[in-house]
Amino acid sequence: MAPWSRLATPVYKNTGSVARDHLASERTFLAWMRTGLGFVALGIAVERFSQLDLEDLVVVLRHGPHPQRQQPSSSVSSATREQKGGEDRNAAEKESEKKKPQLLVGTLLGMGSGSIVYGTARYFSNLRALERGLFKPAFHGVAVLGAAVAGLAGVSMGIL
Repeated sequence: MAPWSRLATPVYKNTGSVARDHLASERTFLAWMRTGLGFVALGIAVERFSQLDLEDLVVVLRHGPHPQRQQPSSSVSSATREQKGGEDRNAAEKESEKKKPQLLVGTLLGMGSGSIVYGTARYFSNLRALERGLFKPAFHGVAVLGAAVAGLAGVSMGIL
C-alpha cells in the first residue's frame, strides 16, 4: 500500500434520504460561499483602510478642517532644508507603508476566490455522487483552508 493512500478521501455508501442529503449539500455550498465572500470583503476593507492617512486625520480632528500652517521666511535656513528632507523621507516611508497591506489584500482575495471556486466544484461533485448513492466527505478542502487561515493568522501576527 502506497504511503499517500492514507491521504485519499474515503467514499461511503449513502443510505440516507436523498432529499435531505441534497439540502445538506446546498447548505454546505452556501457556507463555502459565505466564507469566500467574507474573505473578499475583508480584503476590500483592508485595502480601503490602508489608503487612509491617519496622521492627517488626527490633525483634522484636533485643529479643524483647515489647520493654520506657518509660512517659512524668505531666507531658507539649514533647519528648514533639514525639515524638508525629513518630510521627503516621511513621504517615502508613507508610500512604503501603503504597499505593505497589498500582500495581505491579495492573499485574502485569493483565499476568498479559492473558497468560492472550491465550494462550487465540491457542490457539483457531491451532486453527482449523491445521485449514484455515494458520499465523499470534504477532506482536502477543509485541511487546505484550515492551513491557509492558520498561516495567514500567523503571518499577520508576525507583521503586526
